[in-house]
Amino acid sequence: MKNNLKELRAQLKWSQQDLATRLNVSRQTINAIENGRYDPSLPLAFQIARIFQQPIESIFDDEITDS
Repeated sequence: MKNNLKELRAQLKWSQQDLATRLNVSRQTINAIENGRYDPSLPLAFQIARIFQQPIESIFDDEITDS
């Protein structure tokens, strides 16, 4: 799933570890989400949306594209 998590995090000058700590997940989880290797659970996606005060749809793109 594509997302703009890295850009949002950069705007706040947060490291991956900063965001991971706020979400109570590992830095590796944040890295995997940002690189599209891991899709967050719905509760985690809601938590991310709340932290950035944005709707989930503005952070995560669920469109499937043909590769």
